[in-house]
Amino acid sequence: MTLPPAPLLTPSRQIAIREDWLARRQEEILLPGLPIIDPHHHLWDHPGERYLFDDLLRDVGTGHDIRATVFVQCGAMYRADGPEALRPLGETEFVNGAAAMSASGQYGPARLCAGIIGMVDLTLGDRVAPLLEAHLALAGPRFKGVRNRTAWHPSPEVRSNLVTPPPGPLAHPGFAEGARVLARLGLTLDVWAYHTQLPGVLALARAVPELTVVIDHAGGPLGVGPFAGRRAEVFPEWRRSMLALAALPNTVVKLGGLAMQVGGFEFHRAELPPDSATLATAWRPYVETCIEAFGPARCMFESNFPVDKGMCSYAVLWNAFKRLAAGAGEAETAALFSGTAARVYRLDPIGPDQA
Repeated sequence: MTLPPAPLLTPSRQIAIREDWLARRQEEILLPGLPIIDPHHHLWDHPGERYLFDDLLRDVGTGHDIRATVFVQCGAMYRADGPEALRPLGETEFVNGAAAMSASGQYGPARLCAGIIGMVDLTLGDRVAPLLEAHLALAGPRFKGVRNRTAWHPSPEVRSNLVTPPPGPLAHPGFAEGARVLARLGLTLDVWAYHTQLPGVLALARAVPELTVVIDHAGGPLGVGPFAGRRAEVFPEWRRSMLALAALPNTVVKLGGLAMQVGGFEFHRAELPPDSATLATAWRPYVETCIEAFGPARCMFESNFPVDKGMCSYAVLWNAFKRLAAGAGEAETAALFSGTAARVYRLDPIGPDQA
């Protein structure tokens, strides 16, 4: 059989989505009645990259019991004019509209974008207060926190943002002060950082112990550029940093994002998409390390769609997560798939009567 064309990278260096290729792998949904909150996805319409409400709706409707989702900052629909600090309000407006559509019930029972993680530049320090209040005024209780562009490495081969961020926002003198304002308002901070940056995340979490710091994408173990072919060397370094972060009670971690191009897994280059058992085997060392270190009550599985969609479908991805959690008890499973996300992002809990 002829191999599929080599996958292209999008302008933001994500693996291009090939729906026809993904359709080659169909699986029966495991545990279809398990309630899930997907705490990390995006919506955007960037050049060469389009993933909007209808696209998300199709993915969450592929068989798993998705009850709610959380949108996370990605530079979508910023205002074209006005003061620079206010332009990210356009993203919150855009996503709040999608959330309102879903809340109408017209598009099914799942509440898409029930939580919104937006963008406010925390390096502005205590000047972020009116900006955060503006986001809250637009989205009300749907606005749960912020994420800044922080994932950075000096190698040009290590990139996962449409716009390359400056090298050191986490260490900026104003960042911790801005983070303290977040905490005062009861908001969370999502941080997307590569494993090489985790000591900086640790310093921030220590400096602002009253803030809930959400570590995105399992702490970003790298597998490209200078880290290509060095997984055995990267793992212990990543693990040491994750154990240090887990020792702080104000940190939680998202289990996912391992199908990104920067992670170095190359299942997207195969003739057929990976099955869930293959993904679970590959990701088990990272997922089990996180669950053992943080505990299920501080871990949550995430889709990171559409970024991870370049390597696997939504249905297969959640099957892989269910395989990874197969040894957990009922309470631990509920935490991993919905409870932690509901608590951290202050969403409606999923109780036994709703399951």
